[in-house]
Amino acid sequence: MKTKWVILLTLTILIPLVLVTFPYADEASKKAALASATDWLALVDAGKYPETWDQAAVRFKNALNKDQWIASLERGRTPFGKVLSRKLWSNMYTTSLPGVPDGKYVVIMYNTDFENKKSAIETVTPMLDKDGKWRVAGYQIH
Repeated sequence: MKTKWVILLTLTILIPLVLVTFPYADEASKKAALASATDWLALVDAGKYPETWDQAAVRFKNALNKDQWIASLERGRTPFGKVLSRKLWSNMYTTSLPGVPDGKYVVIMYNTDFENKKSAIETVTPMLDKDGKWRVAGYQIH
């Protein structure tokens, strides 16, 4: 009987605690992922394409080699020119994305104006890497 009360009391205390702290965990993840994305985008903006690969998530590095990534950025990003403004539009924490294994991801979208392209949408997707650090695993401009 005493064991049942201990279990019931434990569940009564722990379940609400978990439910209350879970949203904060998402917010902490979003904050850390956003900082990672901001630092990574600064490298892109400075034209430091090799460094963006160096700072990327392991999954990103396994998908394409450094030379492929640099060539892709040179073709896809360089023509837009300098960033004139970048404003955070949305950020969403998720554990599941299409086409990739489950993990911890934050999909971050920015409204960005470039020298040669107004009103673009940049999507940066950091993920929590195996070493516990948030690193960019995806980048697109629409």
